[in-house]
Amino acid sequence: MLTLNPYLSFKDRAREAIEFYRSVLGGELQLSTFGEYPGMVQDESEKDLVMHAQLETPDGFTIMASDTPSGMPYQPAAGFSVSLSGDDEEALQGYWDALSEGGTVTMPFEVPPWGGRFGMFTDRFGIDWMVAYTESD
Repeated sequence: MLTLNPYLSFKDRAREAIEFYRSVLGGELQLSTFGEYPGMVQDESEKDLVMHAQLETPDGFTIMASDTPSGMPYQPAAGFSVSLSGDDEEALQGYWDALSEGGTVTMPFEVPPWGGRFGMFTDRFGIDWMVAYTESD
């Protein structure tokens, strides 16, 4: 089995972000910190930063995340979006409402020219999302 999923990088906010995503999407979260592994901490104040987090949701989504310690270059997320799509309009509306709260809506979750519903936003952690509802045949 192979998987393809987003791996999100944060500057000191990975724990807050991945716990927020779990509160919205549900699922099991595995999380490890830099301090759990010998030799991984260069700045003692960063021992509790997230080295790796993995969220597996009941809907089959996988999101991974980590913090970028001060000794490594950090670039904010750009040039991609996390996409949620499917034929469960009620579930997608719920995800939209919760994930976009505190963020910036760039395109409301409405009916586009091609039908269904579609919207885009940047969440409170700087991650771009697209949500698409398509009626099942």
